[in-house]
This record gives sequence, C-alpha cells and structure tokens, in this order.
Amino acid sequence: MGGLRGSLSESTLVSTSKTDGDADHVPQRLTIGTGQTVATHLLPPEGTLILGRAPEASIRVEDTSVSRQHVRLHLGSVVHIEDLGSANGTRLAGARLLPNERTPLPPGQVAEIGGSWIMVSNAPLSRSTTQQLTTRIETTPPAVAPGRSPPDDGLIVHDHAMRNLHRLIERAALSDIAVLLLGETGVGKEVFARRLHALSPRASGPFLGLNCAAVAPSLFESELFGHERGAFTGAGQTKLGLLEAADGGTVLLDEVGEMPLGIQAKLLRVLEERQVLRIGGTRPRAINVRLLSATNRNLEAEVEAGAFRRDLYFRLNSISVQIPPLRERLPEVEPLARRFALLAAQRLGVAAPEIDPRVWDRLRSRRWPGNIRELRNVMERAVVLSEKGRITLDVLPAETDLASGPEPYAPASNTGASVRAAAADTRVNGERQRISDALEECAGNQTRAAAMLGISRRTLLNRLVEYDLPRPRKRDKP
Repeated sequence: MGGLRGSLSESTLVSTSKTDGDADHVPQRLTIGTGQTVATHLLPPEGTLILGRAPEASIRVEDTSVSRQHVRLHLGSVVHIEDLGSANGTRLAGARLLPNERTPLPPGQVAEIGGSWIMVSNAPLSRSTTQQLTTRIETTPPAVAPGRSPPDDGLIVHDHAMRNLHRLIERAALSDIAVLLLGETGVGKEVFARRLHALSPRASGPFLGLNCAAVAPSLFESELFGHERGAFTGAGQTKLGLLEAADGGTVLLDEVGEMPLGIQAKLLRVLEERQVLRIGGTRPRAINVRLLSATNRNLEAEVEAGAFRRDLYFRLNSISVQIPPLRERLPEVEPLARRFALLAAQRLGVAAPEIDPRVWDRLRSRRWPGNIRELRNVMERAVVLSEKGRITLDVLPAETDLASGPEPYAPASNTGASVRAAAADTRVNGERQRISDALEECAGNQTRAAAMLGISRRTLLNRLVEYDLPRPRKRDKP
C-alpha cells in the first residue's frame, strides 16, 4: 500500500475560505487512514468530494485496494457517503454499501474504503478554517530542517516502534475505550493523551487533566467529584469536580498510581454508574467523559502489593500503551533536538542556531533519565549559552552525566524476582504510609480509616500488626 498524497482541490480551498465570516459554521474535518499514514483535512461546509487513487480526485488516496474514484462525500449539515461502484467496496458498521446510493456518515463513524478507512468529525483542530491540515506518519518522515518553522502539531516519528504505537493510538482514538499510558517520567504520556483526544469524536469537548501525585489526599474527592456550598469548612461556593467539568470531553488522570485507595473505590463506582455525587450533594449527576490514565509505576505490582485496587486496574486498562524511553528511540533524538532548539530560538527572538555535527554523537550517547523533557531542557540551555548562533559541545552537559539515569522502566508484563522485590518494597513503603496518612486524617478512628482505604476494619488491624504500626487511640479532630 502507498500513502495519502493528494490534497483538497483549489476550488475546495476557495470554498473553505468563504466560511471565515460565518459564525454559525463549525468546520468539519476528514481523517483518512492508509497503511502507516493518517491524514486530516478541513472540509468546506457544502459541496461534494471524490476520494480515490485517480490524480483528478479531490483527495487522492494511494492505496491499491482503493479504486480510482472510490467514494463521493456529499457535504452539509449531515455528511453522506456514496460508493461509486468500487471494486473492493465501502463498508459502514461492517455492512457493505450499495453502489450509487447515499448513506448518512455520522460524526465519529468509521467507513472502510477498500483497505483504508475514513472518519468525519464535527470538531476542528485549533487552527484557521482556511488552512488544510495534513498530519502524516511516514516510513521516513522528513526531519525539521534548520532555519525553518516546525509543523504546528510537532509530531516527530522516526522510530519503527513509535510508528506502530501511533497507529495503535489512532485506532484507539475512534472509540471511548479506556487507555492506560505507561512509561518513564518525561516520555510524553500527556502528549499521547492529547493526541487520543484530538483524533477522537470528542475533540470539540474539553481535555482536562489531574496530576494525582500533586493532590493532597484530603482534597482528592473534591477535585474529582466536586462539592456543594457549605459541604465542609471552607466550601464557600459550589465547585464542579473534574469529571463533571469535562462533560463531553476527555479526562486524564496522570500518575494514577498515586491515588489513595479510598478514592479508587469511589472512582470505580462513578465509572460503573456514569454518575457523580458531589460532596454534600443529594442528587447524582450524569457524566459523559472518556477516561485516560497514565503512570510511571508498575500497576500490576501495585495490585499484587495491595496498593491499587484490582477491579479499578482492569477498568482503566482496556488498552495499555507502553511508551518506550528516549534511549530506545535514538533515531528521534536529532529531529527532536532540532525542533526544541528552533522553538527556544523563536522564544528568544534569535535566528535558528547552527549545530555542530559532533553534538549528535554526544546526545545519542546519553541515557536520558528525564527522556524528552530532559532533551528539551538541554537544548533550551544550549541555545541560551551558545555563541555566534552555533551550538557546540562545550554548551552541553558534562561527559560525567552521560551514564546517569534510572534503571529501565519495567513494563506491567514483566514477571520474576525483580517485580516481586518491587512489589515488596511498594507494600512496605507505599501502603504503610497510606495507612498512617489515613489514620491521621481520621483522627485515629480505625473504622473510618478502613473505609477511606477501601478495606475492612479487620484487614486494617492485621496490617497494623504486619507493618509494626502502633494501634492509635481515637481522638477529636482539631
């Protein structure tokens, strides 16, 4: 199979530009997947487009399974698709369409054209409606050339494993299936989450994230579920929780492994019932959100250690995406570094720097414990310290830093002594602290602390003995 090379015809672009002043028009986008290529085009508000392999097609799809003129799209408030008598047919929801008959193509519905697929979405990406956007994942994508502005989306995919990963993301984006993003700190988990949202039928809705490691345990419930005015001391006004505020969109729970056990139980119930009850509220409110989660922990080991609920883990892990660290994606080091240097230069208002060729060997030899985030910081520092617009070896971190970094991230599928040891450490250091925090929060009330942790009181007492924790006395909360 080939890629998707064609673009909207000149007349289509003219038609699109006429909508700039139309406040009622919400631009639509057409996403086309062919082999390892995914392309997105902004669509005019009305008219017709022909998709196929022919050079004269409105959008050319270079796929041998696609006919020269495969389908016609009839644009308007409702988009219709019409098969033009193609050899390999057009399928919608698994059913082959009859030739020369118009069929509605709802937003978010995938239509198969030969071995490729298309999808129309009502949500534009964040750019002018006069522009055509084409985002490609190619076998040999071009590097960002020095002195030229990088593409707006910043997508750089040079590694074979990453190309396959992006293909998985593109397919997963089409549904509301829960996705668990795994990987070391700084590998780009939030970038992948935002891409899942941008390619999904929910792209017009909000994308909201919560860093679970940065929220105090006592504030978790309010942050996620919200509270009513007067629900507790300091609740001066009603507050929407994250899940309610993101209605119609996507929520990312970053560092989800840091979530307290008591909140895990409440979150599981919310996800099952698709309803949220604010603190102090009496009426559950329906929510419509897609949940994504990310962690740099091994959640399977956390589950075995009793630090993460097994039922919630299965609920969040419909699809797991293991993002490799930068040290395993060496072909991407140079293009990423060029992009970060260019962006840093643009922020400083200086010309794009020239980079000494010896810099690339130094960068590729580094272990990058902070991954892409660290590479960005190194290149920003290099731009600031460079002289005469040239980045040389002397503005990079010292050679002694090259071997530094953590042990490689252990994916959830790993088993054996190392995972068992990690589980034991997590049990001692993680759950022991959670129990102490819960007892402190509940002023020594063991029944309330057990409920907060999502375990029975008897289990709590057993763990106090197991972890050699003193049995607290109940006291009045300050």
